[in-house]
Amino acid sequence: MARQTDWEFLDDRGRSATAARTPSRLVAYIQAGATLFDHGIRPVGLFGSHHDGETADPAKAGTLPLEDIAYLGSGTRVDAEAVLDAEPDLVVGVGYGSDQLYGLDPDTAKHIEEQVPVVVCDVGQGRSLADVRDRFTALARSLGAERNPSGAAELDRAEGRLRALAADATHLTILALSPGTPESVHLARPRAWPDLRTLVECGIGLVEPERGPGANWSTVDWTVAASLEPDIVLADVRANALPVGELGGIEAWQAGAGRARIVPWNPEAPCSHRAHARFIDTVAEAVQASAASAASGS
Repeated sequence: MARQTDWEFLDDRGRSATAARTPSRLVAYIQAGATLFDHGIRPVGLFGSHHDGETADPAKAGTLPLEDIAYLGSGTRVDAEAVLDAEPDLVVGVGYGSDQLYGLDPDTAKHIEEQVPVVVCDVGQGRSLADVRDRFTALARSLGAERNPSGAAELDRAEGRLRALAADATHLTILALSPGTPESVHLARPRAWPDLRTLVECGIGLVEPERGPGANWSTVDWTVAASLEPDIVLADVRANALPVGELGGIEAWQAGAGRARIVPWNPEAPCSHRAHARFIDTVAEAVQASAASAASGS
């Protein structure tokens, strides 16, 4: 006898997740959980990646009430039984262009998927920011989220503002990076990140690191990064990055780039209209302030 399914979703791996009823107890990778929470869907549990620690990274959490949601560990420290003990009826993860459920050991992911429906949304460089956003929106709608056009309107306004500012800010040098250690820094390759590509599409000229190993990053010492003399720095604020507050103690950086305006950047931000609008507005404010400073000669 065929199993009755009232809910079905085809994920970005091409796999169909099904359930007898619409899932309501979700365990999610923290970025996915933060995205769904922006749509009004609250997960019962979260997990992080191998970059994360024993507690949830607040930079990745968006507006999630972390104190009220179980954190089940990160990377290889996530125990499949602990996930199943949360009694989820759906696990939502992200992927980077492969079938792998990011953030979990492959054997752990396999064991979970044998017991619970799993949906993976691809957030990798092969997807545009709009594509990623639309896929999460479709998932949220399938789980009962109401349609809310105000977020899309907010994003349209933010992008329009940034485009207008970018037209008069072509002289600004803007660099995206992830502070690594006091000796090295990872410079982002803009085309590898959907949110950075969106900035480029809005007219923002981001520094392109020299070619070399590393699809997403070019790792250099701070002297090389400082020699680019950026006006604005989009700095990775995830817990695995060197805190931006410590950049003041790196002499090589301060000598060449101490004047740069620092903008917090989360490469794993929630994939919702409102979260993306907040990021673009933050960049727009920095561009506007930097352009005004340059015009006044200060």
